[in-house]
Amino acid sequence: MANFITNIRDWFDRPTRSEIMTLARKASSKQGLKLTAQLLQQTDTLTKKDIADWRSAHQMAIDYENPNRCRLYDIYADAVLDAHLSGCIGQRKGKTLQKDFRLVGADGKENTEATELLQQEWFTDFMDLCLDSRFWGPTLIQIGDIIHDDNGMRFDGVELVPRKHVVPEYGVVVRSPGDDWHSGISYTDGDFANWVVPVGKGRDLGLLLKCCPSCISKKNMLAFWDMFGEIFGQPMRIAHTSSPDENERRRIEESLQNMGAAFWSLFPEGTDIEIKESSRGDAYNVYDKRVDRCNSELSKAVLMQTMTIDSGSSLSQSEVHLEIFERVTESDAAMVANVVNGRLLPLMVRHGFPVQGLRFQWNNAASYTPAEQREIERLLLEYYEIPPEYFTDKYGVQISGAREAKTQPDRFFD
Repeated sequence: MANFITNIRDWFDRPTRSEIMTLARKASSKQGLKLTAQLLQQTDTLTKKDIADWRSAHQMAIDYENPNRCRLYDIYADAVLDAHLSGCIGQRKGKTLQKDFRLVGADGKENTEATELLQQEWFTDFMDLCLDSRFWGPTLIQIGDIIHDDNGMRFDGVELVPRKHVVPEYGVVVRSPGDDWHSGISYTDGDFANWVVPVGKGRDLGLLLKCCPSCISKKNMLAFWDMFGEIFGQPMRIAHTSSPDENERRRIEESLQNMGAAFWSLFPEGTDIEIKESSRGDAYNVYDKRVDRCNSELSKAVLMQTMTIDSGSSLSQSEVHLEIFERVTESDAAMVANVVNGRLLPLMVRHGFPVQGLRFQWNNAASYTPAEQREIERLLLEYYEIPPEYFTDKYGVQISGAREAKTQPDRFFD
């Protein structure tokens, strides 16, 4: 309770926008520099407070006896609203979700009918939730009801079990967020285990844990950059008047108010109106460079590099960064394949799906470029006999037999 009251007091002790506006109306160029320092100091104070909240939530989540991730998940939910972070996550997940896959038997041949069981919306959603475990930590996926229709068997969708109700460290689900895990229900055995698929390691907190400090700093920096723009973004209008007449002064005041939304001021010295331009340009480097650094840190945390989502400086560097990105996404693809083979397919077998003895496999050949595929096929044709059915199935071209002499094959492949 004491900490709660302290937080409320801290909130009301913050300077209001009207107080900052009052400072701005009185500011000269030197005072403007001082005000900038005050804004930066305020940004630093807010960032320290938010970082302290993040550290406190982290400590609650790693408590061995009674782990509680609820507050940390709230911070995560706020962090993923960041557009750059959201783009990084989307790029990393999208690379795996667009890959082609198949179910193969012990002989390595594809079972097309079984593969079609997974080529449905529910399985795409399942893989998407699997990949979320990279960022949020352990994920518990609930499988929907089984539906029989003209297309065969399928699950009626999948959904995420609310993370705040899951205590992955001990494999239980609690009735209310924050409840003692001893009162929870185990999802690793019993009937519950037949309808859920756990993904991720129990005490993993996900990549968002590392992203939060940069998101917090960036959020506060952008907020105070907006405030700085409101203060210095428009010129100040100053009216000088020597008239002692209150009606005249009121009329000038109303005129200034009607001129627009910028700051205005009234001085009893003359009747001239002066437009005072702001020259506060140094803040751009302070705010913009900090935001860029935060974006760079987020790219490195999620993508392990920067140039697949940010601009690069050279082709050679971009190729290196792309190779790193490919390795990261291959790791994600391997994780999804392990979950499908180790947990989803056995669950489907228990529910009567015809996938017994089959194995999930990524079709890496589908990721080759057309030029790479032509080169591979040319080398294979040069050294091996390939059944005509391969080309018929792949290209839809009916082949009646071999020619006695080839006609410009090399030119076609060049």
